[in-house]
Amino acid sequence: MTIERGSRLINRYLIEDILGQGGMGSIYRAVDENLGVEVAVKENLFTSEEYARQFRREAVILANLRHPNLPRVTDHFVIDGQGQYLVMDFIEGEDLRERIDRQGLLSDADTVILGSAVCDALSYLHSRQPQVVHRDIKPGNIKITPAGNVILVDFGLAKVTQGNQVTSTGARAMTPGYSPPEQYGTARTDQRSDIFSLGASLYMALTGALPEDALARAMGQIDLTPIRKHNPKVSRRLTAVIEKAMELRPEQRYQTAEDFKKALVNTRVITGKRAAKEMTLAPVATGAAAANNYEQAAGSSTNLFSAANQVDQGSVSTGAPAIPPGEAGFYTERRVPSGSRRLGCWTSVALILILIAAIVGGASIFRPQLIDQALNWIPENILSIPILASVNTPTPDPGNLSPTPNQEELLVAVEQTATQTPFSPTPSPVAGTSTSTATLVPTKRPTATATFTPSPTPIGGGAGQIAFASDLTGLPQIYLMNSDGTAPHQITDMPEGACQPAWSPDGERLAFIAPCGGNQETYPGAGIFIINSDGSDLFPLPSVPGGDFDPAWSPDGMTIAFTSLRDFNRAQIYEFNLEDNTARSISANTVRDSQPNWSPDGTEIAFVTTRQGPYQIWIMDQNGEEAFLLSRSGSLKDSHPEWSPDGQTIMFTQNELIGGVPRLVAMRVEEGNLIENRIVREIIPMREASYSPDGAWIAFESWPEGSNHDIYIMTPNGLGRQRLTDQDGFEFDPTWRP
Repeated sequence: MTIERGSRLINRYLIEDILGQGGMGSIYRAVDENLGVEVAVKENLFTSEEYARQFRREAVILANLRHPNLPRVTDHFVIDGQGQYLVMDFIEGEDLRERIDRQGLLSDADTVILGSAVCDALSYLHSRQPQVVHRDIKPGNIKITPAGNVILVDFGLAKVTQGNQVTSTGARAMTPGYSPPEQYGTARTDQRSDIFSLGASLYMALTGALPEDALARAMGQIDLTPIRKHNPKVSRRLTAVIEKAMELRPEQRYQTAEDFKKALVNTRVITGKRAAKEMTLAPVATGAAAANNYEQAAGSSTNLFSAANQVDQGSVSTGAPAIPPGEAGFYTERRVPSGSRRLGCWTSVALILILIAAIVGGASIFRPQLIDQALNWIPENILSIPILASVNTPTPDPGNLSPTPNQEELLVAVEQTATQTPFSPTPSPVAGTSTSTATLVPTKRPTATATFTPSPTPIGGGAGQIAFASDLTGLPQIYLMNSDGTAPHQITDMPEGACQPAWSPDGERLAFIAPCGGNQETYPGAGIFIINSDGSDLFPLPSVPGGDFDPAWSPDGMTIAFTSLRDFNRAQIYEFNLEDNTARSISANTVRDSQPNWSPDGTEIAFVTTRQGPYQIWIMDQNGEEAFLLSRSGSLKDSHPEWSPDGQTIMFTQNELIGGVPRLVAMRVEEGNLIENRIVREIIPMREASYSPDGAWIAFESWPEGSNHDIYIMTPNGLGRQRLTDQDGFEFDPTWRP
């Protein structure tokens, strides 16, 4: 139960605001009326013996710490019948992830300053008797105060070692990209585990990219991308230091935080001119950043300060051009490539131009057909200028919740300036669940015979329900709700989490993957399961070591396409035949293919690949042949393709390779079309769309406030946007029930 503003706890702490809410409790900003200072009060509503013990241990650890780069606990108390409370310093400012979002990548010099400050905190922790190992260092747990001081926060997963006794304040947990391989259970964690995680956080600060998962690296499935491949401006010396800290074997890393700090400071010869004693960064912006210090921090009983689930969430980029809110509609754009580097010498430029002119002139005389071939390879954004047309698009009518979309609107931009009328989706009855069966039988698409009735109509047609994943209870599980957000209920209860739901064509069963620790792009070690829509008859599909994920059910119900890491140590697309329980690869086997999505007629598959560049959308037939390129987005990252029910359009997610705001883009599937249509002009994050069965709506993920990751719906032209979930959990992977 949330404590109301203005309430007092134990006649001392006046609650001023709610900083974050979660399933285990909330975090409040309060005033200590005895001392007249602002504090943060963390609440634990789970008072079982185990949770209470962990919470007390957390309080004891922090209460005994005194270091300028660490927070301080000042009080701990229990209110009978209500919960436990921890009082700590209120830390203003922003975390490292927010700093990167606000002002871009850190410079080499700032990275050294930040890394050295955290090393000081770790040296203090690791030298304590008993020793304290943090075990959850990541950008969200590194705070930067308005004065530029660096504070390491969140000891929810800390481990205290005394002799042969080990006590953890929280269960073993992993943050993909930041956790070392031993934290997955391969070996015992120690101070070198913190060194790995700090190195991974500095990697993110310099590149904006999440490091490859350590367990996948240890299994030989993927290699760590060198820092300078992401950001060539980083000095080689600093690169070598950070990549050594991220070595897979603990004995190959720096053995102490002090050694790591010395190596960082020694790079100052080439990374910056600041004095070695200067350990503060530029002051942070006040206001929104300070107000969101503890957003999402209460998602678990052991998380003190940080925003959870930062992997692959994206955020609103404050550096983007401002566009007035509410201007929804397709925004048709062709991109002009970013400026190329200037050569240092005009003579070199002149020589290159002369050489090109000679080649072109010769080709035009002796091989004119080469000119036509060359033009076909030039990106379309070089050969065109921005196009912006607009048509009149009616505001969704609250009385008609199943509009038929005009697919021709995908070729033009819609500029909606009028105020939209809010709509109230009509709840639809929950579809009946299937009768449990004892064997796995392929599902065939039923023939549509129902007569359309104008009212009441489930949003999007079909059963009017959406499956999605949420970590509301801890690890992600599959949930089902009505398409107006009502009646959410849990479908799975997998001990290591579940996500990526995919409906059978008759809407009676779901394919999903497990284990799932959060929203990721790859899931090493995962397998595919099938379950009835009522949660009964759970079946695992046969699998081999590696990892199977991205399930997509074929329209005839006979096949499931999926991504697998089982061969070649790279992502490949496979098809699983539900009749004979066999799997076959339909990928090229020389590149990385992933995220398959079937066309409505079952003859083609859209997918993401690296065949001619990073993260492109391609289309191939159901046998993996006759593949061709759809999206031509240059250096942008395209992902999660989704066919419209009429098969004429593919919607996908697009964002910069490093940072940026993810957005939804649509393209017509027709020969010669190169136009990408942005769905909404607003600079807000949107990703992973799912069409409703009638094509009139899309469900998608969004977090307009920069946090509170939820499921939304809107029309395919960006109108009638409505939030469906507003829980404390992290909701993702929406898919509309047929």
